Amino acid sequence: MASETTKQEIDYSLNNPDTLTKYKTAAQISEKVLAEVSKLVAAGEKIVDICEKGDKLIEEELAKVYRGKKITKGFSHPTTVSPAAFVTPYTPLTSDEKEAAVEIQAGEPVKIQLGAQIDGFGSIVCDTVVAPAKDQTDDVIEGRNADLILANYYANELLLRLMVPPGLLATGTDEEKAKAASQKPPSQAKITELLQKVVQAYDCNLVESTTSWLFDRNEIEGKKKIVIAPGDNTKGEGVPEVGEVWGVEMGVSLGSGKVKQFENRTTLHRRTTTTYALKRPSSRKLLSEVQKKFGTFPFSLRQLEDERDAKSGVIECVRGNVFRAYEVVGDKDNSPVARLLTTVAITKNGLTKLGAAPALDLSKFKTDKKIEDEEILAILAQPLSRNTGSKNKNKKKKAAKKEGEKVDEE
Repeated sequence: MASETTKQEIDYSLNNPDTLTKYKTAAQISEKVLAEVSKLVAAGEKIVDICEKGDKLIEEELAKVYRGKKITKGFSHPTTVSPAAFVTPYTPLTSDEKEAAVEIQAGEPVKIQLGAQIDGFGSIVCDTVVAPAKDQTDDVIEGRNADLILANYYANELLLRLMVPPGLLATGTDEEKAKAASQKPPSQAKITELLQKVVQAYDCNLVESTTSWLFDRNEIEGKKKIVIAPGDNTKGEGVPEVGEVWGVEMGVSLGSGKVKQFENRTTLHRRTTTTYALKRPSSRKLLSEVQKKFGTFPFSLRQLEDERDAKSGVIECVRGNVFRAYEVVGDKDNSPVARLLTTVAITKNGLTKLGAAPALDLSKFKTDKKIEDEEILAILAQPLSRNTGSKNKNKKKKAAKKEGEKVDEE
């Protein structure tokens, strides 16, 4: 009984420094593996091979942290590699011959998504990389691919700034700070409208129903969500607040941004909180394995002991709502799509990127298009967080010198 009470008393919020440490550790692993997996993306490489290598790297990195401690560690998201027109994370099975043979094409924008979790605190990251040809030496990207990546990058930077609670970073007199804090956060319709201006500057469109979720312990789809360019019957609920962790997603298309379900097998699932008396032994065995290995985080059937057994057992699990299936969705016109996913913490000092795609080298993208809307440029020029001291100042100066002031270039 005593141990149960102790368990209940643990503060899992961001007020507990241990929580932030666990999020950051998971994020460091996610970012490191994302960088390694990005190097594997090249024309002619098999998608399933890259997914398997990514998962192995996550396992290797997890084994190095919190050794000997009774803390759960694992995936917050398996490695997925989505071809050009795919919107959702894609992770084919080795036992599906046709899908296992799918190779990356030169010049296609490929989305890599993956994540680790420590003690139920997960960090998920997604980046879009343009696949080089095997013998390609020049890494400058031009034309429509450049438009797509830049539209996605700036839309993401804008969205992150719109998530900072009003007045949080305000300066000036107490009266000015109070006035800034009394402003209403932008509605989700306003967020969509502003983001649409960004992507239209590059002749792109927002991907329909791109959703950012509130994260919690053992939960990547919490009680609040922000839905951009909502489709039918989709609606966001709630605004970001101090003390929260979010998975912020951005999706941009070279086409209309409307989506359709693809015919590919659904291989990505996650356990729900629904209990249902499963009848088939293969279903019960599968549920037991998933609970042990993945808890309530997404997993690929590819990661299970017996892929073929999992393919039959999963049917009853989905039918009984014990598993949620993530259908394979893509662009309606089969146009290329770019996506980013950033795990962020909102603290009293602003927004911190816990896990993110690497900083984009803007000098590698050539286009004659640019953002000219004054309102958008003003928001992009805002900081994400408060400068909290000289140590940070020096770090920021060095970083700015190294990468150049990206937003100002626009």
